[in-house]
Amino acid sequence: MFRRRRPLLRAAVVGGGAYIAGKHKARASDQRAADEASQDDRISQLEQQQAPPQQAPPQQAPPAAGSSIADQLQQIGALHQQGMLSDDEFAAAKAKLLGS
Repeated sequence: MFRRRRPLLRAAVVGGGAYIAGKHKARASDQRAADEASQDDRISQLEQQQAPPQQAPPQQAPPAAGSSIADQLQQIGALHQQGMLSDDEFAAAKAKLLGS
């Protein structure tokens, strides 16, 4: 008996399989991108929660009558070294103490 080949059916099956595989790969790629974006958002939120709130620089107390300028300079120098005063704030406080 003569067996008839079906090239169109075979092409449709192969093409359909390739189409399904491509869709699956695209869906997996989209899901991976969405997961990474979600993870980035969660990391950003955690970083914001853990970051210390920005505080206003501590107000300098008026100089005490018994404190010398040298003592006050040492105090603001210590605050600057501890990171409580920025370079600009330190320079302004020092200029204020020295009267310049």
